[in-house]
Amino acid sequence: MSKKQHSSSKNLQVLFEDNHVIIVNKRPGDIVQGDKTGDMPLSEVVKEFIKEKYNKPGNVYLGVVHRLDRPTSGIVLFAKTSKALPRLNKLFAEKEAKKTYWAIVKNIPEKTSDTLVHWLKRNTKQNKSYANKKEVPESKKAILEYRLVKKLDRYALLEIDLKTGRHHQIRSQLSSIGSPIKGDLKYGFDRSNPDGSIHLHARKLQFVHPVNKETVTVVAPPPKDPIWGACS
Repeated sequence: MSKKQHSSSKNLQVLFEDNHVIIVNKRPGDIVQGDKTGDMPLSEVVKEFIKEKYNKPGNVYLGVVHRLDRPTSGIVLFAKTSKALPRLNKLFAEKEAKKTYWAIVKNIPEKTSDTLVHWLKRNTKQNKSYANKKEVPESKKAILEYRLVKKLDRYALLEIDLKTGRHHQIRSQLSSIGSPIKGDLKYGFDRSNPDGSIHLHARKLQFVHPVNKETVTVVAPPPKDPIWGACS
């Protein structure tokens, strides 16, 4: 995966923007915030975009509200003002932002829809979370609902409503029921995708705007590839 692929704001896909928030469609491989890799994070690309669009002198304010795993695509929300950031943080902390994901998995689950409840224990050295049926020391409760949307030739498209926001939650929970996400070697898929992505996409976000209090609903198109294309 090209690490410098996002060095320009020209290819940024903005889904929604107003004075207080900006929502973009993250590509697989982009990191939301800077890390030890030193790669250009999405947050800096968005700042560059705002600076260029509005001819802003000096530093651009941008608050990171939430993150997506690097190999995942889809909706990422940023705060453009210091007024919006704490309100958005509160919204996410109190689970008032409704997040819907799409995942392409192998092995169609036995039930076409279900609620999965696990206790996830994170291993920081491996950067991996393990799903347990019962509570274990240092574990956190993880809940998601899924439904089968479409059967493909070798895979299935699931739509997932996330009820809690745990580390690698969707990846770990789907793997634990025998339906790992396409390309997700870490959680039991048999081979990686050529570009290092996984077929997990933050599809939809719904929340109450932190300033004008209107409901905002944003839907992100999945990446352009044949398997995602078969889902539309």
